[in-house]
Amino acid sequence: MLNAVDLGGRPFHFIGIGGIGMSAIAHILTKRQLPVSGSDLRDTNITQKLQTLGAQVFRQQTAENLDYFQQPQQIESATAIKTAMLPQVICSTAIQHSNPEYQAAVRLGCPIFHRSDVLAALINESAKSVSVGGTHGKTTTSSLIGYILVQAGLDPTIVVGGEVAAWEGNARVGQSPYLIAEADESDGSLVKFHSHIGVITNIELDHPDHYATLDEVVQIFQAFVDHSQHVVLCIDCENTRNRITPHASEDSSTTYSLNPALNADYTADAIVYGSTYTAADIYEKGKFLGCLRFGLLGRHNLSNALAAIAVGRRFGIPFEAIASALLTFEGARRRFENRGEAGNICFIDDYAHHPSEIRATLSSAKLRTAQQDGISADYKRVIAVFQPHRYSRTLTFLEEFSQAFSDADCVITTDVYSAGEPKPPGMDGGGVAAAIAEHHSTVCYQATLADVATHLKSTLKPGDLVVFLGAGDLNRIIPEVLSYFQQQQSSAPDRAEVALR
Repeated sequence: MLNAVDLGGRPFHFIGIGGIGMSAIAHILTKRQLPVSGSDLRDTNITQKLQTLGAQVFRQQTAENLDYFQQPQQIESATAIKTAMLPQVICSTAIQHSNPEYQAAVRLGCPIFHRSDVLAALINESAKSVSVGGTHGKTTTSSLIGYILVQAGLDPTIVVGGEVAAWEGNARVGQSPYLIAEADESDGSLVKFHSHIGVITNIELDHPDHYATLDEVVQIFQAFVDHSQHVVLCIDCENTRNRITPHASEDSSTTYSLNPALNADYTADAIVYGSTYTAADIYEKGKFLGCLRFGLLGRHNLSNALAAIAVGRRFGIPFEAIASALLTFEGARRRFENRGEAGNICFIDDYAHHPSEIRATLSSAKLRTAQQDGISADYKRVIAVFQPHRYSRTLTFLEEFSQAFSDADCVITTDVYSAGEPKPPGMDGGGVAAAIAEHHSTVCYQATLADVATHLKSTLKPGDLVVFLGAGDLNRIIPEVLSYFQQQQSSAPDRAEVALR
């Protein structure tokens, strides 16, 4: 029941407050001076920031955590009597009913909501809300839209699934009616949102742990469209183009496409996919708007930019202001994020975990190895390091994964990140490596992250662009490997000096 979420002063307690989706909402509520507590088993920069803002964060998940707002000192310092009430307990899909805090919430009679219920309440109270849905590109597209509105002075509230340097995190609190939210379809909660504008970037089956068929995914997105006042649709995606029906009313939808033959409302021409930039001429209903140049690479990011342009224009922002904003956008964390360079080896961290996302990311990486305007490329090889995410996804899309690495010169795989799923008999990253090897000549399996780090230290060489792919914890080895090559680089002059003696 969406109306049951109380944004008027009753406290909130988040089980797993450090998660990327949970923490963004906790950030918004805390900045709005609402009482917020939560628990997380890990101390991170995200939980530390929430504490700095005023949230109470517990380092363990126990039933006693729910008593925090019942303590005398909390009641005495409260500005509203609601603070002394039982907290509204917020969970994500990852929280099991066996969790001790969840069990305590049930026992105490606390209102219990999914994270999406709170986000839906925030969306529903915002007159100019934009919800960005789609199987791929949600974080980048919602971040682009949010950044355009910030730069245009519209002061939006922003809730996204990745950290963005421009607002120093995954959330921003504005004072205007504008709210930009990333809308997740993974558990079906997309249907809860009633948005001023709904955006769909594409539709594929990506969460076989929740959906049995693509038809079920399409139904969820159709409900999302039905609940949106206006929709912005990417018609390059066949499923979006042929299987989603906007409202019958006039001015119910806007389309965008990179294919001029589809006659979309927003399209691009004279496209240049450079090694350090993307450029194109942008058209609005056949009329030339102007030239766009920005720093995100690849076809998929130009498509994401078109979606952002369409929303910006819907809000009356001049194209010149939109183009100026896109020129300075630096991207979201873990979306082709440059983590550093040493010895002419570049380390890229990317969240791609679906075959389509991997192909798009490696296509962008390949651009960095191509000669441009007669100038040699900075890098010579693309090294893909892949950690499969979830057994259910790996099994469902194994054939697609096996053919997703054609733009990599070398592929390294490690074991599957389970995300809490039980391991099927005989299923591991070695099977993924074997499947990829049927279509790729250079594939190597390293069972553990420690093995991956050791292998990279011994095999990487100058001119390598190393792309770490996956939604799990693969990226935690990047600092170790990067530091190793930085040390090698710093000691190189010393070795050369010794050799001359």
